[in-house]
Amino acid sequence: MSCLSWGVMLAGGDGTRLLPLTRRLFGHDRPKQFSRLFGNRTLLALTRNRIASLVSPQRTLCAVVERHREFYEAELSDVSPSRIVVQPVNRGTSAAIVYSLLRISRMDPEAVVAFFPTDHYYADEGAFVRGAELACEMVRQQPEFLILMGATPEWADADYGWIEPGLCMGRSSTTSLFRVNRFYEKPSRSVADQLHKSGCLLNTFVMIGYVRTFIELLRLTIPDVLGAFAPLAQQCSDEKKAASHVYRKLITGDFSHQVLSACTNRLLVLRLADAGWSDLGTEDRVKAVTARQNSAGAHKAAGSGSEPQTLEAFHAWLEAYRKRLNDVCEDSALHSSARARN
Repeated sequence: MSCLSWGVMLAGGDGTRLLPLTRRLFGHDRPKQFSRLFGNRTLLALTRNRIASLVSPQRTLCAVVERHREFYEAELSDVSPSRIVVQPVNRGTSAAIVYSLLRISRMDPEAVVAFFPTDHYYADEGAFVRGAELACEMVRQQPEFLILMGATPEWADADYGWIEPGLCMGRSSTTSLFRVNRFYEKPSRSVADQLHKSGCLLNTFVMIGYVRTFIELLRLTIPDVLGAFAPLAQQCSDEKKAASHVYRKLITGDFSHQVLSACTNRLLVLRLADAGWSDLGTEDRVKAVTARQNSAGAHKAAGSGSEPQTLEAFHAWLEAYRKRLNDVCEDSALHSSARARN
């Protein structure tokens, strides 16, 4: 049974840092959320599947950007146009979230909504689903708060956003709920080490709360941005034209910095333990997930009576994978050089 009223998949990013990899793999600048990095499904498709038990597909929006239409049009062909929030341009997470919230608010002002980035990996998706279900229950009990999903770090990664948890609000055998003290966005290596040692959490940017609570916090933190979206707060005859007019005046904004960091007293963070979360923002993270999947597959095969997979075989596969990437990169450079000479 779905525990959320609505869900929003955030799929409007350009994935700039990962473009060198997707360019080598696919031959063009394909944003990572529309790329098949693991198996035969895109990250967007994997996200849709991951959240299907949390929220009905009929009540799931997908926030995208017009210039990516060639990448998402076929994939979202089974989705009603009213469930696709098409932004004229990418103006960051703040704009995507505000637009999506206003779309939902028109249809269901008392909704509980969750936002899901579409470039995530979870080694244990069951742990993620259980955590999201618990967060949803907590939101219904404490509607004045937004709840963030905080991942337990495996090491001190300085390239992530970190959450410093405060007072413990509840604890179970598998997870804990805390007030939020403050955020650290991509701290220095030494600070990341301290955050890791002190039990801080990684900000997954999965957020759950009542629509009205989200909008209330927008009024408190970025009232000018919320006001700019006034033409889209009500149903209009030409929403595409209205959206173009709104976005033309916007500057790019980051929701974590503009909203979350400014209202920590209205936030709770749920520690998502042992889910094996990763934000696929860099090539190294994609390689690490690929290695993890291969290792898990090797253990599964060994456990089922198949030929044992040795550590040496795994390293041989990883080296072959790296060589393949290098070969593709070199071929691309040669072709570029040839075109330049011609």
